[in-house]
This record gives sequence, structure tokens and C-alpha cells, in this order.
Amino acid sequence: MSTTPTGTISRRRFGLLAGAGFATLALPTYLRAQDKAKVVIIGGGAGGATAAKYLAKDSKGALDVTLIEDNDTFTTCFFSNLYLGGYRDFASITHGYDALVSAYGIRKVTGMAMSVDRAAKTVTMADGAVVPYDRLVLSPGIDMVYDSVPGYSEEAAQTAPHAWKAGPQTELLKAKLDALTDGQNIVMVAPPNPYRCPPGPYERVSMMAHVLKSKGYSQSKIFVIDPKPQFSKQALFQEGWEKHYPGMVEWYGPDVHGGIQSIDVAAGTVETDLDTFEGALLNIIPAQKAGAIATAAGVAGETGFCPIDAASMRSTMDEAIFVIGDASIAGDMPKSGFSANSQAKVAAMNIRADLTDSKAFPAKYSNTCWSLIETDDGVKVGALYEPKDGKITSVEGFVSQTGEDAALRKATYEESIGWYDGIVADMFS
Repeated sequence: MSTTPTGTISRRRFGLLAGAGFATLALPTYLRAQDKAKVVIIGGGAGGATAAKYLAKDSKGALDVTLIEDNDTFTTCFFSNLYLGGYRDFASITHGYDALVSAYGIRKVTGMAMSVDRAAKTVTMADGAVVPYDRLVLSPGIDMVYDSVPGYSEEAAQTAPHAWKAGPQTELLKAKLDALTDGQNIVMVAPPNPYRCPPGPYERVSMMAHVLKSKGYSQSKIFVIDPKPQFSKQALFQEGWEKHYPGMVEWYGPDVHGGIQSIDVAAGTVETDLDTFEGALLNIIPAQKAGAIATAAGVAGETGFCPIDAASMRSTMDEAIFVIGDASIAGDMPKSGFSANSQAKVAAMNIRADLTDSKAFPAKYSNTCWSLIETDDGVKVGALYEPKDGKITSVEGFVSQTGEDAALRKATYEESIGWYDGIVADMFS
């Protein structure tokens, strides 16, 4: 992030600006250990890890901070497409929690949170353990609505991976992509709005095409069956596909394909009103909703996502609960790792104001989404946001333009690398 939307980001600058924007002027009250207020965070991704770190660090020991995450490590969805494209290895997008524990005294609980008793202010774990809280932060990411695509299921995802939760699904998709031979096709079913990482499916298409092209495959095609009439950075992606992968990528919107009737993962087919598309690799990305714990806690609305107060990220259904990241209804902000990191700092600031004598300042949010189309051909879209009229509203935006020269596109890609290094350091160290 930068003081102006068009500025570049280095790892050092990201860390400095990320911390400075939400610093408090007043030092928090120093409580005796047995009197510490308890903050529990569920979900250790871009939102949850950031919230845990800033709560512990900026309260200077005044808060008892517990981070609940059912995995020992976290694999970022952002940059997972670059792993698919062969630009990064899997280890480079996987990160641990040791530094959060050792440097900030955060208690890391590895396990699954199953339920929340809002009256008692407790979280019950899968093993029956009960964790009390004074404030609860929910950052559970997304769950898949498998039946939003006729014929798809959690079991079918083992054959036709969605890979929209990074980890084993990402590795499965990579293995299937790498196993294709020339002439074998890929069929992607893109997700409906709202979903995690709006440009993500189309960057993935680009990375898949890069792999096919780099192997010299001239007979394979990628068919994109999209329930949306338009998508993020569409002109940029379509320009890039025509430039780098001519004739390889075919995108079909709903006005052309007419609707998805069914998929058959065993046969490798996606049937639409227009035609039946066949692929040796099906990448099915269904509709999404907030992670299950949000529903279990009773803070998800009819949309499946969680309404929040735009000025604080506090749940509108429970003043002791904050919801950040993909699970929240965050107005104009997209569901992205950058957004979750930004929202976590606002939530942490307001929790410290609740539980100590520190001051909460007016919320400011930011986001940028970078995408790689081909080697050194990077594009971006982003904005600055503020609470307005009860929602998080974009107040200044920017987007790459078609026809940009190669040097600018390379600089945009290099900027994204600096941002990635910066945000994972901000989250985990």
C-alpha cells in the first residue's frame, strides 16, 4: 500500500505503512496477568494472523491473545496461481506460526473450532475443550457451496478440484495440469459473485495457458464457462490472452452458454444450453459462503456472509464479535488477502479501544490485487476505502490500462513480489 494509489510497494515500505496507519497515541493499561482481557481469533490466514499479531504487539502484553487454526501452517491463496504456473514452489507460499508465538506471546491452538456460545462468551473445540473470550475475531475464510454447480460435490472435488482453498487442492490441481498432454483440454467453471479474489480465476487461466504454451502444446484449449456477464480486469486479461496465447482461451458468458445444466467429473464434461464441453482437466469453482464457524456462531446473514459495522469490522449481530476477511460483507472491498490484512488492523485497533484505554481512530482501508498474465506481464487493480453511509466505500481507485508498455508491466509484477514478501512478513513475523 502507498500514500498514493499509483505508488509502488517494497517489503520494507509495506511494513512501515501498514503499522503506522493504525498506531494508537495512548499506551494501553497494563493489567496483571490474571486480569488480562481475553481475545480469541478463529482462523490463521491473512486476517486472523494479522489480527493476532497486532493485538498482541500493540497492546504490549495487556491482552491474552489466542489464535485458533486447524492447520500447523498456512498456504496463501494469493500467489497460488504462480505456483500453478511454475513461477514459485509450494514451500514459498506456505508459512508457519512460530514467530507469532515466540515474538509476541500469542497462544496458538491447533484444532477445529466447532461452536460459539455467545451468551457465555466461549468457543468449543472439536476435542471438547472450551476457550473463553472477552472479544472474538472470526476470520474463517470461505466454505464452498458445492451444489451451486449441478453435479458437483465435495467428493467430486477430488477429481475436479476447485483449489479455491490453498493447500492439498492446489497441489492436486497442479499435478493434474502438469499431467496433460497436447490436445487435452481444460474446462473451468468460474464462480458467481461474491467470491474470493475477483481476478483469481482469470489469472489462473493465464497460468494454465502459460504451462501449456511452455510445453509447446498447440492443440489444447481452455474453455471458461462463466455465470457472470463480466469479470474483474476483463479487458486486460482478454488483451493478454490474445497477445500471449492466441486461440487457446475461449471465454463464454451466460448470454452465450445459456446456463450450466450439469457436470460429470468422471466423463470430464460440462453441459450447458449451448454445448457440452469436454476436458481432461475440470476446474470447478462453485459459489462460496463464510466459513462454517460464522454460521455456527449465528453471525452470518441470509447471503451466507457476515454483516459488519463499516467503521470497526464489528459484527452487527454481536458487539463482542468482529468478522474480518472473506467471511465479511465489506461493502466495496473485494475478498482478498490484502483486504483481510487491512481489515484486521482496524478490528485490532477497535478491540484494543474496547479492552484497554487506547484510542480508536477513524477507519481507513486499502487493497490491491495483482495478476500475472505471462512472464513479466503483471497488471493490478486497487482502491482506498472509508466508511460512508454505513458501508465500506471506495474513495479512490486505480487499474492497469490496456496497451501499457512492457517495462511498466514488468515493474507491476516486481511490485507484486515486494508486496507478497511484505505482507507475509507483516502476518507471520
